[in-house]
Amino acid sequence: MTYELYYWPGIQGRGEYVRLAIEEAGADYADVARTDRGMSAMMRMMGGAEGTPPFAPPFLKAGKLVIGQTANILLYLGSRHGLAPKAEAGRLWIHQLQLTIADFVLEIHDTHHPLGPSLYYEDQRAPAKRRTEEFWKERVPKYLGYFERMIADRGGSFVTGRRLTYVDLSLFQIVAGLRYAFPKRMNRFERDIPQLIGLHDRIAQRSRIEAYLASKRRIPFNEDGIFRRYKALDI
Repeated sequence: MTYELYYWPGIQGRGEYVRLAIEEAGADYADVARTDRGMSAMMRMMGGAEGTPPFAPPFLKAGKLVIGQTANILLYLGSRHGLAPKAEAGRLWIHQLQLTIADFVLEIHDTHHPLGPSLYYEDQRAPAKRRTEEFWKERVPKYLGYFERMIADRGGSFVTGRRLTYVDLSLFQIVAGLRYAFPKRMNRFERDIPQLIGLHDRIAQRSRIEAYLASKRRIPFNEDGIFRRYKALDI
């Protein structure tokens, strides 16, 4: 089966967490909105009145299934491709961790859009600077410290120990994105999260991920996505 991934074509965004899982699994997929007429196909599916139309991308079409929400898609892919524990308790635990990552992703976005996505960054510079200061003082240590302790406590290479899950791939993206958006702040903070940095490096060296990162399938970070580099926020 070839998966159909639907997400905005010019950004990594939340769709990137799904792409990383599919790439690691070695599964066939089409990044539909990046193809001819793909955007119109995506909008038609979102506006459909039958079946289970998604609210917004990303969503995944797997056969007759249409699955929305990043964490929900990963819950499905994890079970099918060995990227989650087999036992129900383990699957739910990994899903819980992914939902925690989703909360953190929202807070990352709000550093540059604290007043809402309908306004440009230039319309909310001062609130963005205040939000970013609080983000790095309080929120980054809380979230990344939590995952840092988890890796250390389990004594393995990954969050759950010795076995890779989709949560590890998502944490790779978090580290990579923060390095892009806040290179100065992240450089200072990395000494506090050696386990997460090690995890990032191990993921980057996995054969399928390494090939993906070097390919045109990987959309570069840019100032339209979740991770945006603004010099005024990175001091």
